[in-house]
Amino acid sequence: MSSPPSSLDELIAALRCLPGVGPKSAQRMAYHLLQRDQRGAARLAGALGHALEVLRHCQRCNNFSEEAVCQRCANPRRDPATLCVVEMPADLAMIEQTQSYNGLYYVLMGRLSPLDGVGPRELGLERLIARATDGEVKEVILATNFTNEGEATAHTVATLLGARGVKVSRISRGVPVGGELEHTDTGTIAQALVERRAF
Repeated sequence: MSSPPSSLDELIAALRCLPGVGPKSAQRMAYHLLQRDQRGAARLAGALGHALEVLRHCQRCNNFSEEAVCQRCANPRRDPATLCVVEMPADLAMIEQTQSYNGLYYVLMGRLSPLDGVGPRELGLERLIARATDGEVKEVILATNFTNEGEATAHTVATLLGARGVKVSRISRGVPVGGELEHTDTGTIAQALVERRAF
């Protein structure tokens, strides 16, 4: 009869739930927290416990929030006519860092991935459709990633919203600012040529 897992085993197993963390990395993290940074471990445990208690999804943008409607959605200085759809909160943060967008957001909290069992229902696209057709939104900007899943998600959302008469646009892609063509992959250059605009 096998003995129940020890507290250390449970900690290592718990750390493995983090993306990109395998058994060896989880083991190193556990040993580090227990041996070298117990104060940090306690702070991490407390912060995680507190976040689990107080955070929920904003009713309007689906991002994490301590309130029913997050501060960004409640801000009257934001333009309610544009709604930028992103996959994850980190994507929203990146767009905010550009300081070039003043509209509102909708965070999908993922992307379509049939192989992983994530379809339109699991992604909650009906909430996005309701938000985008609430009468305030005039344009939906699709800012999903340029991966196969991100493209499939953008296509599905565009089809669903287009059928309801919503104006839909897609963020552009191409050569990065400051990039040199000789150091840019051919796929990016090809896409930049296809999506060129008047100068």
